[in-house]
Amino acid sequence: MNPRLTVATAGRVLRQIRHDPRTIGLLVVVPCVLIGLLAWIYGNTPVFDQIGAPLLGVFPFVVMFLVTSIATLRERRTGTLERLLTLPLGKGDLLGGYALAFGALAALQAVVATAFALGLLGLDVAGNSWLLLLVAVVNSVLGTALGLFLSAFAATEFQAVQFLPAFVLPQFLLCGLLVSRDQLPTALHALSAVLPLSYAVDAMRTITTDPAGTASVLADLAIVLAFAIAALAGGAATLRRRTP
Repeated sequence: MNPRLTVATAGRVLRQIRHDPRTIGLLVVVPCVLIGLLAWIYGNTPVFDQIGAPLLGVFPFVVMFLVTSIATLRERRTGTLERLLTLPLGKGDLLGGYALAFGALAALQAVVATAFALGLLGLDVAGNSWLLLLVAVVNSVLGTALGLFLSAFAATEFQAVQFLPAFVLPQFLLCGLLVSRDQLPTALHALSAVLPLSYAVDAMRTITTDPAGTASVLADLAIVLAFAIAALAGGAATLRRRTP
């Protein structure tokens, strides 16, 4: 990988997104609206404090997955990727640039959503607030990496959207947010152990309940990062130089 080419690719992607206010709104505003709606629904109850922190990881994950997969597929369909790969630009440079650009947006999204939940909504967590932000950022990066990887298997934007219920919804159901993973049937518990969102939710729950759980949170984060790196490597391996 060439760092100069990677940074140049990231700059091009960010310049394109800067001129797309709807995408910026989806990235920054929608997670805050969803979290605010949840706080409103469960006002004057302890429910928001229990599930608000895990959802700070789930919402950015879903949004970044959707935006990244569609944006990457759009560039493939318009021939942009094919033209770029005729230049002295490696697959690693290209995927690294996309990951860097969307990772920066993911960080912005996580900072805004976390500040909104802690500052305006009064979300109460037992652990360190910076850990909450770190998990939200890493989970957003995971959504970015999976979106880049799975976009290679979609031929249209509609197919890219279909990956959302196919690959994201099962993780949402089994990550321990709705039912504790320990209470799942044996087969489903084993399946949840190989899904990255499970570890992100575990980390968020630890931050919510255990002020001394930093080591456990960092261990879960390492697993989530490993999934993200594997997804990026898979995306580089499946990236085609020609658009079918």
